[in-house]
Amino acid sequence: MAISAMQGTPEQSSYDIVIIGGAIMGSSTAWFLTENKDFNGTVLVIEKDPNYEFCSTAHTNSCMRQQFSTELNVRVSQFAADFVKNIRSYMGNDERVPELSIRSFGYMYLADNEGFANVLRESQKVQLEAGAATQLMSADQIKKQYPFYNVDDVVLGSINTVDEGYWDGAAVFEWWRRQARERGVEYISNEVVAITKSTNGTKVESVTLASGEVISCGQLLNASGPRAARTAKMAGIELPVEPRKRFSWIFKAEHPLDQDLPLTIDPSGVHCRENGGGTYQCGGHADVDPAVDFEDFAMDQSLWENHVWPVLATRIPQFESIKLTNEWGGHYAMNTFDHNAIMGPHTEVENFVFLNGFSGHGLQQSPAMGRGTAEYLTHGEYRSLDLSPFNFERIVNKAPIIEKAII
Repeated sequence: MAISAMQGTPEQSSYDIVIIGGAIMGSSTAWFLTENKDFNGTVLVIEKDPNYEFCSTAHTNSCMRQQFSTELNVRVSQFAADFVKNIRSYMGNDERVPELSIRSFGYMYLADNEGFANVLRESQKVQLEAGAATQLMSADQIKKQYPFYNVDDVVLGSINTVDEGYWDGAAVFEWWRRQARERGVEYISNEVVAITKSTNGTKVESVTLASGEVISCGQLLNASGPRAARTAKMAGIELPVEPRKRFSWIFKAEHPLDQDLPLTIDPSGVHCRENGGGTYQCGGHADVDPAVDFEDFAMDQSLWENHVWPVLATRIPQFESIKLTNEWGGHYAMNTFDHNAIMGPHTEVENFVFLNGFSGHGLQQSPAMGRGTAEYLTHGEYRSLDLSPFNFERIVNKAPIIEKAII
């Protein structure tokens, strides 16, 4: 179902809100603005990659989990689950919108030492208090329920099979864009090359496009994914977000498992999940994990041969005989400060708003984060869920949010 091509130039010279980046975060915010009865302004979304070929959204695992170590991150994902399972009703009972569900095979965290086992125990307490259904499992319990695992080194496992697993992120993304545009949000294929502030530096006045137009804006939202720091720098703002390379592989097993494979997080950091039809999706990254160029998506073939496949074959012996069918590299928008979202206004440039640094869990957080950002842009505050702990101010105050469940 194609969406009409974006124009390259804006229809107006001034907008109430300009969103830099039209991938999952920018489009979620744009759609939620159209849902907000108190917002009646104009919105321009500027996207440099109109086919979304290189954005993080296109390279995602498309899974959601509630196994976080902070209550706010748990509740953010719980809203995502509710939104996905009820997407048609959220989108005005539009019969064109598909009915979606979550394939809840769960995330299986495996601990091979008491230190990490204690982290899982403490995190489960937070998750249960927030209403999640996380279960802790001994090695024997894991082996009984999932006999394909090698659990010789496992001290403890943690899994939640309620609203935790695969969902169709691409469909949600498409319908956010489609409905937003139908409701008057303007999307253009272009790039911001400069940001102009007021004389005293406390407000963004305009953005300059690669095609030469200067666009005035009431508020500016930075939703530019791994390029977020580059966008912020145009406004004289330092932002601790950088692109980190992450690899994905799809493989077919000669001897497929006879039950769903949870999204398994091996202690090595390699993760693998059910993909359907005897195929599986696996992900990982090199031990040395530097920032990379925005255009660098090259695969590291040695990583698969020397690390990922041996880990898989050791953890799941049935995966000793497999055949790769697809592979790709993508980028995390890594918040190097504390690996959590950076939201809300800048502390000095009052109308420069952040929606950045999701460090690999952006897709699953996009419903709550887009809703909250739309509320902030409209009302100057979060109303449905208090997301203020994620505000940029904590970067200035050097007060990180410690989230222990980062993949």
